[in-house]
Amino acid sequence: MKRWLIENAILITMDPQRPVVNGWMAVEGTAIAAIGDGAAPEKEKRTAEETIDGRGHLFMPGLINTHGHAAMTLLRGLADDLNLQDWLQNHMWPMEAKFTGDDVYWGTSLAAAEMILSGTTTFVDMYDHMDRVAEVVRDSGLRASLTRGVIGLCPPDVQQAKLDNAVGFAKDWHGEADGRIQVMMSPHAPYTCPPDYIEKIVAAAHELGLPLHTHMSETEAEVEQNVRDYGVRPVEHLDRLGLFSRPALVAHAVHLTDEEIALLANRNVAVSHNPVSNLKLASGVARVPELLRAGVTVSLGTDGAASNNNLDLFEEIRMAALLHKGVSKVPTVVPAAEALRLGTSYGAKAIGLEGVTGMLKPGLKADFIAVSIEKAHFVPATDYVSHLVYAASGADVAHMWVDGRQLMRNRELLTLDVERIRREAQRCFERLRA
Repeated sequence: MKRWLIENAILITMDPQRPVVNGWMAVEGTAIAAIGDGAAPEKEKRTAEETIDGRGHLFMPGLINTHGHAAMTLLRGLADDLNLQDWLQNHMWPMEAKFTGDDVYWGTSLAAAEMILSGTTTFVDMYDHMDRVAEVVRDSGLRASLTRGVIGLCPPDVQQAKLDNAVGFAKDWHGEADGRIQVMMSPHAPYTCPPDYIEKIVAAAHELGLPLHTHMSETEAEVEQNVRDYGVRPVEHLDRLGLFSRPALVAHAVHLTDEEIALLANRNVAVSHNPVSNLKLASGVARVPELLRAGVTVSLGTDGAASNNNLDLFEEIRMAALLHKGVSKVPTVVPAAEALRLGTSYGAKAIGLEGVTGMLKPGLKADFIAVSIEKAHFVPATDYVSHLVYAASGADVAHMWVDGRQLMRNRELLTLDVERIRREAQRCFERLRA
């Protein structure tokens, strides 16, 4: 295994024991081997097969996007400024019904390029044609938790075919790409899946030993519909159906009561907070400070590029820090360091990768990015965590490594042909629009 060394580095580790290190980091194979202050020891220099001068950069864990629909990059800008149900039913679903596996492949490739360029090393994806998504993850070098999103508004035989497809995908791809691909099971949402269908998906997750992921309580209308149809709000509904009997990640969770927050905490359910998408669709503002105080693991997601409209997780980090200050009128409610944890270490915990990635720490995977600080908005050198949250953007990311492999160098993608991807994605869109 290759051993290499980064010297003269400022490391924003996200490790509570040593949050900032001015020194060096050694990587061996796919993992971080050692981190130290000051100059690297002579032994580290002798054993390193390659040495990188880290001056002019901040090194930090790669960002983790815990909710999205990658191939929806093909629908970016197609139907803006609409509420969720109108947007979904009248614009997104009719277009998505035309998607082929080829469309999903190139839409996901476009998303992968955008994520690498903006610092995301791990992402969650819920969509269809997931074998093509997995191919992109395998070839791009990214890490991902993938799930075949299942909508149950269809006859029983179609429901069963979708569930069989999701199970088959899990069996084929869980643990593949040298372990970079993990799989979850996903009923799309309580308003798109009948209760007995959700129970079947939960049973499959138990049989396969996999986590579950779903949309939940994104809009007031969704909550009201759940009460009309089933007599209870979505959190209690999903709890009764057993969805929280497995490790679970719910997206959005905007409209929650105190009792629901307590139940999510009790069941160890993680929440993917999608602030930009929720604002764009006017869905509301999630109660993130209350969730955090209750002990719920809160992470960040962009949602799909059709409702965001970019995949820059730095924007979500900054929005999470600012939005909840404005709503609560308390400037300390989500401080910069906490916002950065939402996009890194908390993201890893939310998808079962705590102790695998999300921090710079010996023994963890070498999934990290280098952010250029030789720019006007990083001066003066006061508090680099503050600068990352309040001043930085994905455009500041210069280099990326996942599993110890470099995916981007000086903003040049090393595993993807971005020019071809742009052409093919545009071709796919033109066919869908025709």
